[in-house]
Amino acid sequence: MKVLFDTSVIIGALLPKHQSHSSCFIQLQTAQSGQIQGCLSTHSLAELYSVMTRMPVQPRMSPKEANTLLERCLQYLDAIPLDTADYQYAIAQMTALNLPGGGIFDALIARAALKASADRILTLNPGHFTRLDPAIARMTQVP
Repeated sequence: MKVLFDTSVIIGALLPKHQSHSSCFIQLQTAQSGQIQGCLSTHSLAELYSVMTRMPVQPRMSPKEANTLLERCLQYLDAIPLDTADYQYAIAQMTALNLPGGGIFDALIARAALKASADRILTLNPGHFTRLDPAIARMTQVP
């Protein structure tokens, strides 16, 4: 089974104090152990770095620590690259749904899931994905 991890699940798994840490960590471990084929959108790499280095926790995670965690994740999660056509597709999708703003990032992650032929998208924000498309809605699960 191929599972695309949304940024929210990876953050939950990597931060022990996160309220959903246990359920997210278990899912990430299934990818690390090879029980599932895990992947993430290349867009999520930037999102992960941004979130991890600005989380309101003490001590704040340093850029070096965030990079180390991302490099570890990339040892067992395949990064699904997005090209210009993927961005255009996501923007057209958002336009057709009349959805403004940051939802575009979820549309990009969903596009990566389709591009990777993922069986499932794991997210802590299911509504961000289920609104995009019936096919995406069927794939979307909360850990």
